[in-house]
Amino acid sequence: MSVDHYENFPVASWLMPAHLRPAVKVIYAFARSADDLADEGDASDEQRLNALTDYEAQLHIIQSKHASEQALFQALAKVIHDYQLPISPFFDLLDAFKQDVRCKRYDNYVSLIHYCERSANPVGRIMLHLFHADTAQNLLESDQICTALQLINFWQDVAIDWKKSRVYLPQEDLQRFQVTEQQIANEDCDQAWRDLMQFQISRAREMMLAGSPLCKKLPGRFGFELRLVVQGGLRILEKIENVEMDIFQHRPTIKSSDSALLFWRALRM
Repeated sequence: MSVDHYENFPVASWLMPAHLRPAVKVIYAFARSADDLADEGDASDEQRLNALTDYEAQLHIIQSKHASEQALFQALAKVIHDYQLPISPFFDLLDAFKQDVRCKRYDNYVSLIHYCERSANPVGRIMLHLFHADTAQNLLESDQICTALQLINFWQDVAIDWKKSRVYLPQEDLQRFQVTEQQIANEDCDQAWRDLMQFQISRAREMMLAGSPLCKKLPGRFGFELRLVVQGGLRILEKIENVEMDIFQHRPTIKSSDSALLFWRALRM
């Protein structure tokens, strides 16, 4: 498992109940392709926004109960209908992807969390609806897990995002810890940088642990898969700490050698 893009989305996993795998694949295809429109290739910002607007138009077609001419949205319409999924989380994802094109900096933590509410949380909410487990408390804990995963992805990928002219570290925190963007450009891992990253890691870990009770509420294999996702996110934070916050030279990832440890930690939850 990698905490990267939508790779923490349980796509066709052997832990996923077989009857839900086709639906999950379709939802993933939508999220993955829309994210790529916003983030991959060499398209201009205007082209990216136009492509995402086309995706929104397709969702409006589904919402109005008309038939799309595109195979992806034909499949998505069937999944939404068959499982009675709300369509708002799909619109939220597209809105977040558009924001990724327009917004390259975040003034404060609150504005970053608002972005995560649309870029990450809808995925968990869709999954809970698929499993008919969308109680208010479950949705709250799912949001905490998903936002934590998004934050972990940001802290894991500071160097990668810099090359895309993006800084997800809140500007108020850079100022608080007296870290400049030039330090990111220079890959300067001094004590101020380590203090800043430890602060962000602690935030993400606290949020992940707050949402983790959801793992024990969900049935069977899906609940266990979520345990692995949670433990994978926590393991990334642990690895960032192990390299003393130097994500410039050592981008932390989950490797096959982590499998036994994650499985054991998931069992113990």
